[in-house]
Amino acid sequence: MAVIEAGTLYVVATPIGNLADLSPRAREVLAGVAAICAEDTRHTRQLLVAFGLDRPLLALHEHNEGEIAGRIVERLRAGDALALVSDAGTPLVSDPGYRLVREARMAGVKVSPVPGACAAIAALSVAGIPSDRFCFEGFLPAKPGARRERLQALARETRTLVFYESSHRIEESLADFVSVFGAAREAVLARELSKLFETVLGDTLGEVARRVGADPNQRKGEFVLIVRGCENDAAAVLAEGQRLYAKLVEHMKPSQAAKLAADLTGASRKALYGETGQGQE
Repeated sequence: MAVIEAGTLYVVATPIGNLADLSPRAREVLAGVAAICAEDTRHTRQLLVAFGLDRPLLALHEHNEGEIAGRIVERLRAGDALALVSDAGTPLVSDPGYRLVREARMAGVKVSPVPGACAAIAALSVAGIPSDRFCFEGFLPAKPGARRERLQALARETRTLVFYESSHRIEESLADFVSVFGAAREAVLARELSKLFETVLGDTLGEVARRVGADPNQRKGEFVLIVRGCENDAAAVLAEGQRLYAKLVEHMKPSQAAKLAADLTGASRKALYGETGQGQE
């Protein structure tokens, strides 16, 4: 039986689909706290009803977190034990909550995790792509230009990359991945993890994009995209140098831009300056 400590904020992971993934400890904590801070109180109420629980709910989302975090911390300091949940999975992972956790910790309040499901980790565990070093990027920008710019900055990242994406953007986002990372880059797309229509498509970005484009069912639900990192360290350094050089040369002489880009990235100044085709200034 979980012991509920007074004045503690419990950060509770909830199922990402299959209700059976709610741990016994998580259920006991949700049953025992004074109130639950929830991203969407309607969604969390359904979860509580499914487990026969009835606890007061406090709405805490991206639009009001900064305003009410202080009041919640005061309740904690007064001795109330509270829980924080998101709509699904582990709070704070592309979800609200970090401001509340930060304020609670700064106020000396105990913050205790109740681990459980996380879509990013679940997808990574079945991807078969190197997972010893990975970079979680969450959701990419919604606007195409900003999305491609972010991808260009990540194209030579050597760590495995983990992204979230929504159903109404998955097809165009995959097209941008192919354009920026190349069709041959290894990737796995996990859809509706732990739910009835779970699918895990693994191959290359080009093949994943083709299969999603050909099957409307593969464009429904919630997605985690795992992309293998750039495997050529030398190419990664050069590409980062080229990216930085292209920005700097807009504001200074090519030779100066090449020197600064080389100093900051470790790329060869000669390679950067030579590839521009500008031998004179």
